[in-house]
Amino acid sequence: MSIETKSGTGRPQTSGRARGLALSAVRGLALALISLPGAVICFCLTVVSIALIPIGVGIVTTPWVLTGVRAFADWRRLLAAEWGGVRIPRAYRPLPEGANPWARTFGMLRDPATWRDVLWLPVDMTAGFVSALLAFALVVYPLEGFVIAAGLWRAWDDTYWYGFVPVTGQITALYAACLGAALLVAAVRLSPLALTAHFRLTGALLGSGQGELAERVRVLTETRRDAVDTSAAELRRIERDLHDGAQARLVAVGMDLGTIEALLEKNPAKARELLAQTRQSSADALTELRELVRGIHPPVLAERGLGDAVRALALRLPIAAEVEVDLPGRADAPVESAAYFAVSETLTNAVKHSGADRIWIDMHYAEGRLRVSVTDNGKGGAVVGAGSGLAGLERRLGTFDGVLAVSSPAGGPTMVTMEIPCALS
Repeated sequence: MSIETKSGTGRPQTSGRARGLALSAVRGLALALISLPGAVICFCLTVVSIALIPIGVGIVTTPWVLTGVRAFADWRRLLAAEWGGVRIPRAYRPLPEGANPWARTFGMLRDPATWRDVLWLPVDMTAGFVSALLAFALVVYPLEGFVIAAGLWRAWDDTYWYGFVPVTGQITALYAACLGAALLVAAVRLSPLALTAHFRLTGALLGSGQGELAERVRVLTETRRDAVDTSAAELRRIERDLHDGAQARLVAVGMDLGTIEALLEKNPAKARELLAQTRQSSADALTELRELVRGIHPPVLAERGLGDAVRALALRLPIAAEVEVDLPGRADAPVESAAYFAVSETLTNAVKHSGADRIWIDMHYAEGRLRVSVTDNGKGGAVVGAGSGLAGLERRLGTFDGVLAVSSPAGGPTMVTMEIPCALS
């Protein structure tokens, strides 16, 4: 009985290690193939664009190039969190709304985070490439020893060196297989470590470094100002909607009731007609008030929580949407509200601009963070700060120390990922 139990528990562990090893190799290869050309292209474009600033061309191109570099860095932040468990904070300084190319260029160049990105690119194309490729090579190279032992050694007339083993015949080929087995055992631990080292190197360069406390104070100051501005704008919107909508309808209802009162004895038929119009006006006013309340804090969000509120949003979309929710509890009301409206704005952008016919929403909680991903199969090309509304969404999340990452290559798909640190109850 005990032998059967051990063997039963050993198989899942072995298969789990094999899957983890294969996953590390695939991820390392993917990072190596992407980090080298991506970093080279971004670095070359950045250097050329900044060099062209004195003749004026760089004033126009630099904001676009640096926005692309930030998108590339944000995508690597996302991979670092998903694949390596390394969280790299995003601390770019916001640019003024409607800034001209000159202000955008020098605003981005004065941002220390921009120069961290630029310094990271050459490291990513060298040490980052090597560490990612090492995670793949540590898994693939041991397999070569088994292939040699299976008969590949016959393809060479001369001595073939596998590591420190000179392969000249079947006996030495078996030695190569033994060496490959030893290397494969070592790769079980070393390949994931190489991948983690890659992400930690990325985090060390893209992180805030020694000025982290000062950067934190600056970000908190800016997010507080953004929160105050957003609240003031929201109050003005509510006041305007009340004044132009429900209030005007209620005034009209009052005037109609006065007219009906005067017509009751003189012209009952006209009074009944006005009464029907007044009833419709009151119903319209009530509908507008309900819409206004829903825009402030949706009742379904207050009553049933964030998961059901997002499901209700998805049901109202004109395109197909799939929602997956895994929340073991509820966050504080302000966090839920911020996440709800962030998802709502992201879905609105996807419906209006992406050209997608399907959207996937994934919402879960892990490691003290609420994480929401909205993916569409549209045309892509979404960039933070390019008039897509994502900059305002980023500021909304920043009030709660949340982060936004956008992956949207040309041709799609687009993935918008939001994370908010919070506790669930």
